[in-house]
Amino acid sequence: MTQNALTGDDVLAAATRMGAVTLLVADLDRMTSYYRDAVTLTVLEQASGRSVLGRGTTPIVILEHVPGLKHAAPKSAGLFHTAVLFETEADLATAVYSIATRYPNTFTGSSDHLVSKAFYFDDPEGNGVELYWDRDRTQWSWTHGRVEMSTLNLDPNEFLRSSLDETAVATAADRPASIGHVHLSVGRVDAAREFYVNELGFETTAELGNSALFVSAGKYHHHMAMNTWNSAGAGPRTPGLGLGLVRIILPGADDLGALGERLDHFRVATADDGHTLRFDDPWSNKIEVTAAQP
Repeated sequence: MTQNALTGDDVLAAATRMGAVTLLVADLDRMTSYYRDAVTLTVLEQASGRSVLGRGTTPIVILEHVPGLKHAAPKSAGLFHTAVLFETEADLATAVYSIATRYPNTFTGSSDHLVSKAFYFDDPEGNGVELYWDRDRTQWSWTHGRVEMSTLNLDPNEFLRSSLDETAVATAADRPASIGHVHLSVGRVDAAREFYVNELGFETTAELGNSALFVSAGKYHHHMAMNTWNSAGAGPRTPGLGLGLVRIILPGADDLGALGERLDHFRVATADDGHTLRFDDPWSNKIEVTAAQP
């Protein structure tokens, strides 16, 4: 089955969204402090060896301490970045300012992508983090099924001057945020397309030659992306620190059942307990798909 042959029954439902990302970490206290105090998330749950951080009742990052694991070798497949989506520019500015004041050396860049404004960081264990805000969808431009995105200069100091708001700072813990997308480092873009588009059912929204692929459900600019910028030719991952689990949330049980049948058709090995589908992508990144709670 090729992408052009996908039908409405083959693509993921428009209301599909991303769930919390699990990171396997070496220093749980340090990493919890970063996502709580710098990224401005709230600790929703904490137990021995595990911290769940998010906003409201929405988990965003789950940190799991796994003793003995080491960092992956350079140029390995895995996480490129976890992208946290904020509802307003003021909310985004609050988080950017928080990291800038507490962990200034973790800032790696910023860009206006036309569909969004984004700021990039590395957490204390080297995991990429994107904090971003979306422009209204009416301002996005589509041509032949592809969304127009770019990498334009975005001055962080000017952004903070124009967007930082005292009320947003004071109420940050009460403001909504979520995982907007997950960006992976992979070995080959064509293999990523075969798995994430042709088999899993995302739709392609943008491409950068043979180096990057952006995919989504419901014409979002992207729920997931894959690139080979640091990982061309990488094979399956071996156990290591970093990405532990990518979660995808479908609208309902029927959508989950249809996905299970499609993955079975493509002979993707899955664990299915009736509520959750678990499987690996071609680089041994672990994926978990559930249906949204009524």
